[in-house]
Amino acid sequence: MTLSRRHVLAGGLAAGTTAVTVTPTSASPLLVASGPVRRSPFGLGVASGDPTPTGVVLWTRLAVEPLAEDGKGGMPSRSIPVQWEIADNPQMRRPVHRGTAIARPEGAHSVHVEVDGLGSGREYWYRFKVNSFLSPVGRTRTSPRRDEMPASLAMSFASCANWEAGFFTAYRYLADDEPDLVLHLGDYQYEGKGKTTGIRTHAGDQTVTLEGYRLRHAQYKTDPDLQTAHAIAPWLVVWDDHEVDNNWAAGIPQDTKAAEWNDTPERFLARRANAFTAYYENMPLRRSSIPNGSDMQIYRRLGWGRLASFHMLDTRQYRDDQACGDGWDTNCDDAQDPARSLTGDKQEAWLRDGFSRSRARWDVLGQQVFFATRDGKESPDELHTSNDSWDGYGGSRERVTQAWQDAGVRNPVVLTGDVHKHWAADIKTDFADPDSPVVGTELVASSITSGGDGDPAWSDPIMAWNPHLKFSANQRGYVRTTITPGSLRADFRSLDTVTRRGSAVYTQASVEVADGQRGLRRLR
Repeated sequence: MTLSRRHVLAGGLAAGTTAVTVTPTSASPLLVASGPVRRSPFGLGVASGDPTPTGVVLWTRLAVEPLAEDGKGGMPSRSIPVQWEIADNPQMRRPVHRGTAIARPEGAHSVHVEVDGLGSGREYWYRFKVNSFLSPVGRTRTSPRRDEMPASLAMSFASCANWEAGFFTAYRYLADDEPDLVLHLGDYQYEGKGKTTGIRTHAGDQTVTLEGYRLRHAQYKTDPDLQTAHAIAPWLVVWDDHEVDNNWAAGIPQDTKAAEWNDTPERFLARRANAFTAYYENMPLRRSSIPNGSDMQIYRRLGWGRLASFHMLDTRQYRDDQACGDGWDTNCDDAQDPARSLTGDKQEAWLRDGFSRSRARWDVLGQQVFFATRDGKESPDELHTSNDSWDGYGGSRERVTQAWQDAGVRNPVVLTGDVHKHWAADIKTDFADPDSPVVGTELVASSITSGGDGDPAWSDPIMAWNPHLKFSANQRGYVRTTITPGSLRADFRSLDTVTRRGSAVYTQASVEVADGQRGLRRLR
């Protein structure tokens, strides 16, 4: 029987941290592990990420009781051998590589297998095995050779999935598109204590402890639509704020008066370390991102041949504290202080170096918070902006845009999450001057669920006095892009509802950026 990719994936889904690099020379038989696991431990699904021309990260985390309150997933306090295999066909015939990884209790029984020695620009399928239990089959792919110009890349990006705000239907539609690559731009999970007033209820208290963060990640991973999206393509993930604490900045939490966890820098950094540990355990990340206490490097660069270079940023861990508070403020002079940074000096230098070395047709910044200016007041004497976004770090934004201009970046595109609405914008040298040059493009994905259903008829009135803002919409969804040597097309995919299951999805608008031309144009 011939099975489609989607059929294989759907059928499979119905059915201490180990980071290992493997370059097998042949496919050895899939071994049978011995141990105390008596039920399927694959309730959290499978995932892959960070592809290269010769390899990819394969991930799973064992849990027979994902919602166990201690965050251990009902697993025994011993290491479990996990067999893995990767094949060039969805039926998993004649695997090209096989091996064994160890899922350790100190790493929440997660495994991160860094497979190498694969063919470039190719699809692969993979699965795991413990005892007689098989995981779902996942689909992944390697990136093209560095000197190759692929004809196209299907890339989708998303952010902001709040369990309590609705159902993750958008992830299922994203998977149905069968993208080559998925970018998740933060707020993968939310930290708040469970409320009975939501569409669904978070398990456990406010996430502060390692056990709490592990439990929250596990709850999200039980969602079948999220599992399907992880299993369809490799992901590039970066966090925003809710993976730790709302609107945190470096070592500073939003609420410094929460005596249980945030009232001292030491307590918040301990909380941050717990969040980082659980984040690594639950994401398909390479060993270069293994946390060191309260520090964890997630900014990194991935190439897609000569077509695209993805610069994945961390806009939380190294930023200066928000000026004038972390909300919206009028005429906040400190926000324009050129010494202030959103990225930190080291990451900014890394980004500048990446621009100067890039030979890609498209340079894409995968990051979290709104890049273009959004002036909330029509008055020319009042600049009313969000201090948590790049508007609160004007000097930092100017240095980044100047860096890509100085480097001669051919097509700079900024991808954004965070704000729970779709947006498209031109990036200008001076947002206060409508006649200033356009130097780039920003595309913003709405949330998966955060904010609830929204309003299909909504349009933000601030677009009238922010002419660089070209499109806005207030429904939940994601953005689907097609990148070719000649253009980048973005389809803003929106759902009728997230508060009920079974919503329809539609393309609310499409925009295009042509190679070598600054500024976007609306297609529909």
